[in-house]
Amino acid sequence: MAEDEVKDMLRATEIVPAGQWLGPPADVVRLDYDRRTRRRIALTGNAGTAFLLDLAKAPVLAAGDGLKLEDGRIVGVEAAAERLMEITCEDARALARIGWHLGNRHLPCEIGEASLLIRADHVIAEMVRGLGASVREREAPFNPEGGAYATAAHASQHGQAGGHGHHHEHPTSRASGRPASGHGRDEAR
Repeated sequence: MAEDEVKDMLRATEIVPAGQWLGPPADVVRLDYDRRTRRRIALTGNAGTAFLLDLAKAPVLAAGDGLKLEDGRIVGVEAAAERLMEITCEDARALARIGWHLGNRHLPCEIGEASLLIRADHVIAEMVRGLGASVREREAPFNPEGGAYATAAHASQHGQAGGHGHHHEHPTSRASGRPASGHGRDEAR
């Protein structure tokens, strides 16, 4: 999209939390988790309303939130279904162990009562099965934990190659002293 087109677009610069806006929305956008954490993105609602989401900080939009357009109308947010893996184990200790391995790889994870939900990934599925877990694929909206720092900006740094501004040890290759293969995003994906 050309810069002139973006400059002339209707903008949404405010989030109205779910339950805090009244009446039907002017339009609805159905967004996957990645798109619900974007600060700035051109969007088009189901009924054709084109606008630029232009927020000061990267959000984590929830289903039912509203995006307030410059003209005062509200565009509703729906969480789109995504391909996920539901991970279960025989006991809570085994599930906690799987959670540790997923967290060590900085994978977004939705924590349920007796299961973990992550995005479908055949490499991770093989790993958790090897650790004794059961894996079932399903389609559902993805709402992972916000993490200790609870900002999308911090979480997005983890998906990048290279360093990431917090302090803990990562496994290293004895030969190179660099992070061991398999930490963070898997190169095979």
